[in-house]
Amino acid sequence: MSEISKKILLGDQEILIETGKIARQANGSVMITCDGTTILATVAARKEAKPNQSFFPLSVNYQEKTYAAGKDTRRLL
Repeated sequence: MSEISKKILLGDQEILIETGKIARQANGSVMITCDGTTILATVAARKEAKPNQSFFPLSVNYQEKTYAAGKDTRRLL
């Protein structure tokens, strides 16, 4: 997988879109950075569908770290 990096100027914000650098074990991944905030999105999929399966199962895992939300954990102690 080759590394691709693109910068997009949207108004006065610069958005950096990168793929192929991290999460190489996933079938697809993209890292988007804007003003010090970074999002990593990954996809893992099978190449073949299960036989006799009439629906498309989808799961979404979301993790927010307390430091990413701007919460001060020292106040909780």
